Amino acid sequence: MADTERTSFLTDNLAWMQKTDILVGLGVIAVVTMLIIPIPTFLLDFLLAISLMIGILTLLVVMFVPRSFDFSVFPSLLLVSTVYRLALNVSSTRLILLKGAAFDGKIIRTFGEFVVGGNYVVGFLIFIILTAVQFIVITKGATRTAEVAARFTLDAMPGKQMSIDSDLSNGIITEEEAKKRRAEIRKEADFYGAMDGASKFVQGDVKVGIIITIINIIGGFIIGMVMRSESFEVALKTYTLLSIGDGLVAQIPSLLITTATGIIVTRAVSDESLGDDLAKQLGQQPRALMMTAGALGFAVLIPGFPKISLLLLAAGLGALGYVLNQAKEEEFEKAKVEEKHAALKEHKPESVVSLIQVDPLEVEIGYSLIPLVDPEQGGTLLDRITNIRRRSALEMGLIVPPIRIRDNMELESSTYSILIKGVEVGGGVLRVGKLMAMDSGDVTEKIEGAEFVEPVFGLRAIWIDPDQRDLAERRGYTVVDCPTIIATHLTEIIKRYADEILGRQEVQQLIDNIKNDYPAVVNELITEKKMSLGEVQKVLQNLLRERVSIRNMVTIMETLASYSERIKDIGLLTEYVRAALSRQICREYVDKNNTLSVITVDPDIENTIRSSIHEDPIEGLVVGLDPDMHEKIIKSFIDSYAQVKKMGYGPVFLVSPQIRSVVFTLLQREVLEPVVLSYNEIVPNIRVNVVSSAVISTAA
Repeated sequence: MADTERTSFLTDNLAWMQKTDILVGLGVIAVVTMLIIPIPTFLLDFLLAISLMIGILTLLVVMFVPRSFDFSVFPSLLLVSTVYRLALNVSSTRLILLKGAAFDGKIIRTFGEFVVGGNYVVGFLIFIILTAVQFIVITKGATRTAEVAARFTLDAMPGKQMSIDSDLSNGIITEEEAKKRRAEIRKEADFYGAMDGASKFVQGDVKVGIIITIINIIGGFIIGMVMRSESFEVALKTYTLLSIGDGLVAQIPSLLITTATGIIVTRAVSDESLGDDLAKQLGQQPRALMMTAGALGFAVLIPGFPKISLLLLAAGLGALGYVLNQAKEEEFEKAKVEEKHAALKEHKPESVVSLIQVDPLEVEIGYSLIPLVDPEQGGTLLDRITNIRRRSALEMGLIVPPIRIRDNMELESSTYSILIKGVEVGGGVLRVGKLMAMDSGDVTEKIEGAEFVEPVFGLRAIWIDPDQRDLAERRGYTVVDCPTIIATHLTEIIKRYADEILGRQEVQQLIDNIKNDYPAVVNELITEKKMSLGEVQKVLQNLLRERVSIRNMVTIMETLASYSERIKDIGLLTEYVRAALSRQICREYVDKNNTLSVITVDPDIENTIRSSIHEDPIEGLVVGLDPDMHEKIIKSFIDSYAQVKKMGYGPVFLVSPQIRSVVFTLLQREVLEPVVLSYNEIVPNIRVNVVSSAVISTAA
């Protein structure tokens, strides 16, 4: 029973101690109170001891932390401890001036007697020297270092952020690692920014300490000789001793905190403490130790120098240097032996597995285009690629694998090439330092420049100097820089070849993404093996081939789960999924009045195509038209397509569901990005406007 009560008592006390926010708040209030309310001498001694403890503890913690910003509370601690010392200084000044020779503060008297040592002039001079060392050397140096460190840390932030984004886009680090590194960068910048301001408190602390000491001495003389009628000798002995003791008690913790400030702002980033770094880095140069020992040994020959002290230091350094040198030579010999043993082992064939690995998507650049990628040279291409991957996920639902960017010395210096699985699918030639200006149709006056064909859409454009940008935009040109050209080209390549980029691994990631929130549909479709991962991939590839976003994976999976048990044809399953996504599909092509302008197909053409469709076991639905009829049908499609383009509409073909996929296949080789919808995909609230119809010409 007693043990239980004791445990409960300890637990209650620990719970109170863990409420550090309350304790800190009460402590700050107490510090402010000390500035106003007198405190007894025994309490003053206790609080002065705490001040010394804080100074020693802070200095040791600074020496042990591996990275400066790991001690991020240091600027706030510096401010609070400074105010705390000043409050103690004010309290001690009040007691000294009130009590005079009757003042019985043990710590202050002990410090004063120890330093003064019977000679008040020497004691006062030593106090001034200690204060000057702290103010002129340590404080000033620490303040300047904090200013420089803050400026350089803030200047380096953009480059560090870009480096993280680059590693993330290239797949070197994960999203969680990127978040952690970004947080560390922000924490480091905040720390050095706070240290820049907090170091000013140290300067003020030293100045105020000197002023308070002078006030103590002068005020003590006035009070002692005028108000208490003390003799000059008694007043000198009393107030000089107490004032110097009081000043030292305040300045020594301040000196410890100031030294800690200097150490923490001059520390380089390391994974170890200051002591470990000193031991390792000084110990790496045993020859320096032995040469220093030799110099000390030579100094023994100088008349008047302390021979025993120099010989002891020389012998110690020489022995340490010899031991470290032997250890270094043994380590070198051990490495040589291991290397020789490795060479004597049976030679294993070189692994060539890494050489046959092909990246899903990569961009190769000539050496002149490297500044577009390098963040240190102002390159923004890596950031743009990160945005491309994010936009592809939002707009298409496609997880684009990390895009590798590398320089290729075999390319022309100003050339870039975009490859999918090692095969080039696009590229172009750029002029670094120039801007591309394209006629958007609103050009009021031509501008001079080198003409060329832009690589993305094959449009006419000109190269202009950057200082011509405003002029070109005023005249109606669309002006873009070189990174934008590559980013736009890469975006179009991803859209055009999205079905090839989507692999089984990406499909698995999509399924895993919805599994936690929608386990039922995943279990029904995949776990119960209604469809394999490869079959789901083919459906998704069919959708992406016609630029249908697969972001709504829940609807896609539910539709496949509903029909896959009795339908095994991938093309037919794709049509059912498209019908389920009809609202999403139609939204891409309706105008602001919710009207869909379409090209219909003559019933005779539909009947001809429908009657010629047969199913191939490998290719699925294929159409077997005779060459003449095939040519006539294609011509009718192209004529109506061109007619609608001239009218200013986006060409959208509307056909019956049975032939929709076949019509798309026929158009795919003839026009760029054909859009073919079926009647089943038209949402009821959309108004259909027939602007043209594909009809076989009677003249033909």
